Amino acid sequence: MPEKRNDNFDLLRTDGVFDVIVVGGGINGIGVFRELALQGLRVLLIERNDFCSGCSAAPSRMIHGGLRYLENGEFDLVRESLRERDLLLQNAPHMVRPLPTMIPITSVFSGLLNGAAGFFGLSTKPANRGVLPVAIGLRLYDWMTRKRRRLPRASFHGGRATFRRWPKITPSVKFSAIYHDAWVSYPERLGVEVLLDTMRLSPQSLAVNYAELATSKDGFTITDRETGSTCKVSARAVVNASGAWLDDVTKLLADSAEIPTDMVSGTKGSHVILENDELHEALDGHMMLFDNADGRVCILFPYLGKVLAGSTDIRVDAPRRVKCEPEEQDYILNAIRLVFPGISIADDDVVFSYSGIRPLPKSDHDFTGRISRGHLVHRIEGHPTQFCMVGGKWTTFRAFAEQAADAVLAELGKTRRAETADMAIGGGAEFAKEHLNLMADLVQTHGVTKDRATHLLDVYGTRASEVLSFCKTHTDDMPLDSATVITAAEIAFLIRHEFARGLGDLILRRTPLAITGQVSSGIIDRIAAIAADELGWDEARRARETEAMVTELEEFYGVSREMLEERSRERNKACV
Repeated sequence: MPEKRNDNFDLLRTDGVFDVIVVGGGINGIGVFRELALQGLRVLLIERNDFCSGCSAAPSRMIHGGLRYLENGEFDLVRESLRERDLLLQNAPHMVRPLPTMIPITSVFSGLLNGAAGFFGLSTKPANRGVLPVAIGLRLYDWMTRKRRRLPRASFHGGRATFRRWPKITPSVKFSAIYHDAWVSYPERLGVEVLLDTMRLSPQSLAVNYAELATSKDGFTITDRETGSTCKVSARAVVNASGAWLDDVTKLLADSAEIPTDMVSGTKGSHVILENDELHEALDGHMMLFDNADGRVCILFPYLGKVLAGSTDIRVDAPRRVKCEPEEQDYILNAIRLVFPGISIADDDVVFSYSGIRPLPKSDHDFTGRISRGHLVHRIEGHPTQFCMVGGKWTTFRAFAEQAADAVLAELGKTRRAETADMAIGGGAEFAKEHLNLMADLVQTHGVTKDRATHLLDVYGTRASEVLSFCKTHTDDMPLDSATVITAAEIAFLIRHEFARGLGDLILRRTPLAITGQVSSGIIDRIAAIAADELGWDEARRARETEAMVTELEEFYGVSREMLEERSRERNKACV
């Protein structure tokens, strides 16, 4: 939808009067945009880069209740997180799926006193958790979902049963606990689907990416970062959902000196994606949630045919773009070796790495794991009034957005008229009921292979037929290369219908090409050609965009030029 984005800017120039402006197009900003727009308000969402490209692009890809938050005594947060986890399993079953999780345990009582001390705020140091504190936590977890259980209860197993199922686990394991949470396959895509739903249901509201907001004497000025054109807009309230950059944006938007001191305390979390068949098989479809040697919690689980491992938790002084540093990758790989000491884990197994800043509430805790993952809405008096969304995590985005929206509604003297708790998201509508029928329809009626039908359902859910109908009318519906079923026509669909404006939008966020190790120099060139045709780039622009993509992959995602070239060479050989 390149035309749609241009239409939105035309509408802004024609009528720039809004009830609310939301600054920040991450998942929290998109969530509150939906909440407010569905109440009949005219809302503008503005994002400086691509939607879900900042903090929201670098989660652990878990949708979870927060088992370890119980140690901090954050029962309300765990209860809210479990409820929102179950709602996402219900509303977005095409992307949010159950995740059986195994906790390897090496002792009985270890961590019990530390957990109790943490509960009362007396301890900042982590400790390995024995079977007794894990059992207490999981019993509480089960108790909190007793009235609306969607996932199996926790179970405990001795060493013999554990080794039968996971024979390559470290011999130091004496017990194991199994419980269920959930994972999200494509978090950035889920955010875009919430956005598309909102604009379909509330066409009076608008969303623009690659745009900047600045204050002016009589309101605000929006600048289109692609064209440099500007327009004036106004609003009765502003929601600051800029994540790790919240404090900077607060100061930019506030019209008085009465603004709070820093509200956000960011920590950096890095993850790696590995291609290691032995490790993937050893996990037996489960996530491993385990204590590293320093007591920090690490994760390891099957992800889109690869293995996702993480994460670090490092305090940062100021918001900025970050990457997984070599010492962080070493930390994560060494943690894996502790759990599976007999499996060879090498740097060459890493096909992708990523890092982001968690926008946590301000805290002086020495141990970053003790910083709350909760959220709050801070109101700043002004013209217009500003509402700051502080903290939050992917799992609870809907609840956080609902709370922020209610604060804005009260400010504007409006009442809520629509709820989102049971609202399906994008291709999640009727997905659980229609999955098998959709598969058969895509294969038989549309004549595609089972592999491609599987891909389309995995990425788009019940929107798969819409995507395929578009692809059948396109002049080029052939795969980008031999390693993927994604076609040139599908890339064109993403540009026209999902606000994709550049190669990073397409390769990093709308498709799994980068994170699964499929991206190559050949694929980048092919997608650049499609984007040039769709977006009207000349040869010079196409060359700049291609070079920028290669540089970004190398600098921030651990995918070197040599890796890209080698992947292309291997696929070219396979085609001969």
